[in-house]
Amino acid sequence: IIGPDRRPLRTRDGGVPELTDLLDQAVTVAAKKYEASVAERREFGHEVPDLDDATRQAIAEIVGIGAVKYADLSGNRTSDYVFDLDRMLATEGNTATYMQYAYARCRSILRKGDADESKLTGTPNLTEPMERALAVQLIRFPEALRAAATDYFPHLITAYLWDLGRSFSAFFEACPVLKAESDSLRKDRLILVNLVGRTIHTALGLLGIKTVERM
Repeated sequence: IIGPDRRPLRTRDGGVPELTDLLDQAVTVAAKKYEASVAERREFGHEVPDLDDATRQAIAEIVGIGAVKYADLSGNRTSDYVFDLDRMLATEGNTATYMQYAYARCRSILRKGDADESKLTGTPNLTEPMERALAVQLIRFPEALRAAATDYFPHLITAYLWDLGRSFSAFFEACPVLKAESDSLRKDRLILVNLVGRTIHTALGLLGIKTVERM
């Protein structure tokens, strides 16, 4: 583990930092970034959940610790990696925070759509390019797991998640879900959203990283 200056990570007095201290620092930074994100989203008129202090602290702990775990596992296990909390906690790019936001977005869509997940079954009818691209990423999940297990490379799971996250973002922008043109199309897209959320939850869980329902 090296610092942003590309030198071995050290404390101010030159010693090797304890993992607990790094995790505490990650939680503190995550809390500050979360509050800044909430303020920014509210400023732009976005809907933001009104959460109590205990829930916000729980989110900060899950996001902060998850960021460190994801950064540790997203690189080849035989290579060095840079410990940079700002980059680890970025909401864009291949980070745990990005994937946790994607999961929370899936859950938000299902809640707003009052979706009964037990009825989101069957094979959706895919007509749009972004729908098909997302479905292709979803069915690649078992392949990614087999490759990661065969070579003991957990970074193959994070690489898969990054591809899935980008596909989901493109789908979300191009294909209205709750405002779909018909009830059948709405259900088909809700099926995709549900599958994305479940896949992210499972993949992060395999890496020892938690998710949250709201962010």
